[in-house]
Amino acid sequence: MDIIFKKHNSLFTFLLLHVPLTCLCQSSNSSSTITATSSPPSNDSLKIPGCGTGLDPMFRYLCDRQAAWGIVLEVLASSGFLFSLALLIGLLVWSIWFCLSSRNQRSSIGGIVASMSMFLLATAGLFATTFSFIIRLTPQTCPTRVFLFSVLFSLAFSCLLARCLTLLGFAAARGWGEPGVALGLFIVQVIISTQWLLIVLVRDKKSCEITQNELVMLQIYVMCLLAIGLVFSMRFLCRSCFNYSYSYKKAARYRGRIQSILLSITLLLSTCIWMVWITMILWGNHNVGRQPQWDDPVLTITLVANGWVLLMGHGLSQVASLCKGEAKSKDMPLNFSGWTSPSADIPGLNSPREGRDNESFVVDGENKRDRRGVSSLRSPYESGFSMTEIDVGKDFSIPRPKTTNYREPYE
Repeated sequence: MDIIFKKHNSLFTFLLLHVPLTCLCQSSNSSSTITATSSPPSNDSLKIPGCGTGLDPMFRYLCDRQAAWGIVLEVLASSGFLFSLALLIGLLVWSIWFCLSSRNQRSSIGGIVASMSMFLLATAGLFATTFSFIIRLTPQTCPTRVFLFSVLFSLAFSCLLARCLTLLGFAAARGWGEPGVALGLFIVQVIISTQWLLIVLVRDKKSCEITQNELVMLQIYVMCLLAIGLVFSMRFLCRSCFNYSYSYKKAARYRGRIQSILLSITLLLSTCIWMVWITMILWGNHNVGRQPQWDDPVLTITLVANGWVLLMGHGLSQVASLCKGEAKSKDMPLNFSGWTSPSADIPGLNSPREGRDNESFVVDGENKRDRRGVSSLRSPYESGFSMTEIDVGKDFSIPRPKTTNYREPYE
């Protein structure tokens, strides 16, 4: 009995100790499993300062206060976009009002307004494309970056080049030919960018991944437009500054000179911006050890800086010059003083003319005047009337239309 009791006592002790330890171990394992499953969130899902909770990390630079470059460029791009749209709407409203209120039909203003409208649309598009570079590079934002970056810059530089050709007097760029030339140059870059996207996305069936070298290679045609426009603007600047213009308006010559200076400065600053961003993308970021981190900020700064240069250097100045020049010339009466009376504006010489300024027509006396009635004494080269018989109150001058001088702006 004692032996049996000892065995049962040992079994009871084993059960008393083994069962709680087993339960404790199981509870510890289960608690460790819960802790592993509820591990702390990754860095991408942490709360970003300045952004709300649950924001996709690809949009973090739109509101991240630690990366202030995104917020600053976002504000500049938004203000530039709104300013471009305001100029475009103002230009269209003014052109409609001018055409409705003008007595004379001016066919040349339509081409200028169309070209400026395309330029302002391209500038507004550059500011809008900035947001695709502030957002991280994804398969969705890559086609937008590749296509719009080159296409919008080509449209802006094509309008500038067409304007230079118009000012230099090329016949193909006059009137409605100016927007036609700009569209023709613009379509070439559209074909190049579309062909690249079709080859990568459709034929090769790859995701949109582009290297910095490929991005620069796609901009070769855009750089050619920029270089040619800069050369032509410098030529027009030299012509307007060093060649004398025979225009009878000093204000027109002054506006032409100001326009040539602003056009040259705009293209020159754009060339400098392009040289800087290409150098930074290809060599600069790699040499300083910031190759992946600084690529998007460099391209974003390029879009914003060049957009403001185009907007202030050409967009605002051209719209102001167009509206001001056409408003002054609208319904302006023609001044024919000096055509029938060359010295009518000289004080003391306001007496009416009788055709006696030329000494060969001065009569010798009453005898010569009296012999006009005798046919035998008249010369075959004499007229049948005297200059004194002309009514000086009438204007016998030939009205001349106000021609358009394509070498001067908006005349």
